[in-house]
Amino acid sequence: MIETLTIITLSILFLVFFRPGKTPPLNNPLVIERPGEYHMTLAPQLNLAQPFIEDVTKLIDAKNYWAQFSMTQYFVVRDKQVKAHGNACYLLAITLRNGMLYFQAANPKQGEQQSYRDIICQSANSVLERFSTTGLHNKALDEHIVAAAQESAKLRSIEILHLTQ
Repeated sequence: MIETLTIITLSILFLVFFRPGKTPPLNNPLVIERPGEYHMTLAPQLNLAQPFIEDVTKLIDAKNYWAQFSMTQYFVVRDKQVKAHGNACYLLAITLRNGMLYFQAANPKQGEQQSYRDIICQSANSVLERFSTTGLHNKALDEHIVAAAQESAKLRSIEILHLTQ
C-alpha cells in the first residue's frame, strides 16, 4: 500500500517538474474560427501569437458593429515569445466585417523584396476575398481597432507598429 502511494506521488512530482513548459510552434498554417466572434489565420510557426490576438478581440466588441465594416489595419509585431522560436517579427492584418473580426498573421521572409505592407496585404486579401463586405464603412471603427491592438500590445509588453499608406 505504501509502495503504491509512493510510486503515485513520485510519478505526479515527476510530471509536474519535468513536463514540457512551452508549446512548440506548428509547421502548418493554423485556422481558428469562433463563429460570431472571429476568424484567425496564422502562418506556420505563429501559433504562439494566438493569446495576443485573442486579447485584441476582447477589447473590440465586434457584435456592436454588425452592420458596419472597417478597412484592413496592418501591423508589424515584435513579440518576445514568438521571437524565441526564430521569428524576429510577424505581420498582422485585422479587419471587421459584418460583426466578425478577421485576423491574418504572416511571416516576412528573409531577403524578400516586397515591403511588409505588401506582404501582409497579399495574405489578408487572399483570405478576405471569401468573405463579403456589407454595411457602411466606419472610420471610427478603424481607429478603435488600432487602439485595441496597441492597448493589447502594451499589456503584454509587445512592440507593435501600425503600417499606414
